[in-house]
Amino acid sequence: MSETVVVYEYPAAHSPSEGERPPLRVHAAPAAPGRTSVRGPRTLCGRDTFAMETAPWRPAEHPDAPWYPPRYADRVCPTCDEAAGEG
Repeated sequence: MSETVVVYEYPAAHSPSEGERPPLRVHAAPAAPGRTSVRGPRTLCGRDTFAMETAPWRPAEHPDAPWYPPRYADRVCPTCDEAAGEG
C-alpha cells in the first residue's frame, strides 16, 4: 500500500477555531501522487476528503502502532481499517 494519510471527519458545524475536539470518525486516505503528507481525494472507504481535516498523526512515523492515532481507536472507520489491513 502507498503512504497512508489519516483524516478526521467532523460534524458539519465543526470549526477548526473551536480548538481540540474529538473527530466524529477517523479515516485513512492514500497520499496524493508524489506527495507523502497530502491526502488524496477519497478515503479508503470511498468518502470525499474535501471537507475533512488532515490529522497530524503520520503512520510512517509510528511503525509499531496502528495506522490511526490510538487515542481515537473507538472512532476508526471500520471500512478504512479493513482496507488498511489492520481490521
